[in-house]
Amino acid sequence: MDETRILGAVLAGGRATRFGSDKALARMADGRTLIDHAVAGLAPHVAAVVICGREGGLPDRPASDMGPLGGLNAALHHALDYGFAGVLTTGCDMPFYPAALPAALIGESAAILKGQQLLGWWPATLASELDAHLAEENNRSIYGWIDRANARVVEIPGLVLPNINRPEDLAGL
Repeated sequence: MDETRILGAVLAGGRATRFGSDKALARMADGRTLIDHAVAGLAPHVAAVVICGREGGLPDRPASDMGPLGGLNAALHHALDYGFAGVLTTGCDMPFYPAALPAALIGESAAILKGQQLLGWWPATLASELDAHLAEENNRSIYGWIDRANARVVEIPGLVLPNINRPEDLAGL
């Protein structure tokens, strides 16, 4: 495993029920989709980017419709298989990826950005632990996994990121 190789993963398998349509394909004012912006924001910080939970990307693991943890699990196993040290994650509805974020997140242990649970760092060695977590009876909440992984919560003072859950949230950007 190369400790300097980082995999980027855009978690894109959600149902977007509050948005009312496929949020990943919603267009911003510049005509590009949210998922295109998410990939472009993450790409400068990683050796490769994968999209998880969508057709044409990595399928959720161990099964479809597992929410963000299914996508994260697929990305962690992909990282292990291809020699990446870990995975930086973002959601498909996160059109901006702060340049200071990787340095704040990446370390020996898992970490998330305060208030943005999908913006995280996950060492590839957590793959088997996430397998075990998903095999147990639990609600598969990202919060339960964050607790189990003992993820550090990172705060970057003054950083405010959009939360896009409804079409009007996108229109307000």
